[in-house]
Amino acid sequence: MRYAEPISRLIKAFSRLPGIGEKTAGRLALYVLNAKKDYVKELVESLLDVKENVRLCSGCMSFSEADPCRLCSDPSRDAATICVVADYKDMVAIEAAGSFRGRYHVLHGAIAPLKGVGPDEIKFEELVSRVRDGGVSEVILATSFDAEGETTALYIKKALSGFAVKVSRIASGVPVGGSIEYMDPSTLGRAMDGRREA
Repeated sequence: MRYAEPISRLIKAFSRLPGIGEKTAGRLALYVLNAKKDYVKELVESLLDVKENVRLCSGCMSFSEADPCRLCSDPSRDAATICVVADYKDMVAIEAAGSFRGRYHVLHGAIAPLKGVGPDEIKFEELVSRVRDGGVSEVILATSFDAEGETTALYIKKALSGFAVKVSRIASGVPVGGSIEYMDPSTLGRAMDGRREA
């Protein structure tokens, strides 16, 4: 038995979302079909609202309703310190920690030569322009510690070496509450290399 055509189209649309397979897409489609009309209307309006009212901040390249975004227009934040992240969700995570009071730069990806993603496919030039324009004293590289994140961090560090700006990398190592005996050798090595005075 096949689904009715409208349901099949909805399943196909859901299955194009990242991490959603055909079975999950089918469950989502049937959930929407059985949901109250008010919920479906709210869902549709939310999707349209995101597409119509969210844009990139011209300063930090994050998603925002306003340009400049709330963080870039906040005078209490340190404009001389920029934390570079690969994705918007990374910025949200750092912001939730509450310890960083500077500004951000969202790359919208990481350099991945094997996937055909180079510096031109991410918001790299916009970062260089911000540094070139002056007023930046430190760039903190907060990309992941996988191959793509490390490649991106190294590329940015080399590209900014000609500017009078400090380039630092977030620390990696043993997580808070982690047990040393369960750490992999690479993580322990980074923890030893990144040690600081107690």
